[in-house]
Amino acid sequence: MSEHHPPPGWQSPPPGPHGPAGETAPEPTAPIQAPLQDPLQAPPRPYDPYAAHRRPRRPDEPAPHQAPASSFRPAAYAGAAHKPGAIPLRPLSLGDMYDAAFKIIRFNPRATVGSAVLVASVAMAIPVVITAVLGSVMDLSMTGDLTSSSSGDAGAAATSADVAGFLGVFGALGLGVLLQSLGLILVAGMIAHVVAAAVMGRKMSLGEAWAATRGKRWRLIGLTFMLGAATTMIITVYLLSWIPVTMAADSWELPVLYALVSIPAFLAFLVWFWVRLYYLPVPVLMLEDVGVFGALGRGYHLTGRAFWRTFGIALLTFVIAQVAGSMLAAPVSIVGQGLLLGGLPGEAGVYLLVVSQALTSVITAAFVAPFTTSVATLQYVDLRMRKEAFDVELMQRAGITQS
Repeated sequence: MSEHHPPPGWQSPPPGPHGPAGETAPEPTAPIQAPLQDPLQAPPRPYDPYAAHRRPRRPDEPAPHQAPASSFRPAAYAGAAHKPGAIPLRPLSLGDMYDAAFKIIRFNPRATVGSAVLVASVAMAIPVVITAVLGSVMDLSMTGDLTSSSSGDAGAAATSADVAGFLGVFGALGLGVLLQSLGLILVAGMIAHVVAAAVMGRKMSLGEAWAATRGKRWRLIGLTFMLGAATTMIITVYLLSWIPVTMAADSWELPVLYALVSIPAFLAFLVWFWVRLYYLPVPVLMLEDVGVFGALGRGYHLTGRAFWRTFGIALLTFVIAQVAGSMLAAPVSIVGQGLLLGGLPGEAGVYLLVVSQALTSVITAAFVAPFTTSVATLQYVDLRMRKEAFDVELMQRAGITQS
């Protein structure tokens, strides 16, 4: 075998730190981690094993032909952003929000759907139990004969008992709906924490989500009641404004003119109130160290100069949630109504009505509450990334550094 001769200009490598030339240093005890590559920078050149043996180019020698450098730089919105969790750390599109919301629900059903089903089931079990108890002690069929006696006393007594039974049944339904609404308020606070954890790539259990709301549960309930009272007051003031208009009107022209002017203005104000003050305070209160009024102020600030985008996504989310919830609960409603129309006996029909209403409410809440709260929380994160460079803070929390 012929002896290998190095090319002209070749220089032997310097002696190693622990031996003569050719020997390598011992391997380090800890592995060396390469720094993260910035997605906006061009990738490094591939390794060339012959680069050390290649003859250096003379100053008067023309450079070899090279392809022109491309001016293309991958855009940050084209998927080059870091994604430690459910969303890319960049301003989000509508598709990003919906995709992340469904992913969070699908991969963490216990803390999202499970919490909503648990709260709704416990609340709607109350009217079912009350109806069963009332049905065992009184007649709920409403078949009492008002003319069953000549004096009418027996018939009146039977009718009063039937009416009291029905009032008890529908009052229990109203109580169940009220308790479900209160429970879903707390569920919304839990889901806000679940979504915030999923943004960082962490799965939060149901117990962890409940513990995360500690110290802010009463504030959340107070915030909800404050917003509800403000909405009721706004509607009441508008309805009372019709009294002087009606009293001062001599014909139909003034009320019609007032309706044409006031109704669009009133609806526009309700939409403005919903977007600027009602929509974002829940995730703000849960995820930031603020109080009730601080959450209202933060929601107002974040939706500034983003009104129409926030309103469009919120309205579309509301419509999708209501339609999907109705479609999921439709089989139960159809079966219940079919049995009632089929001539089911009175007491059994009333009980079936209450059970079908309870199941419909639970099924609807199982989808509507997690989906709408997840999208609202993702909109909060998106607005903070657009206005406050929140994506940089999230990268720091995730341990992502850019060179």
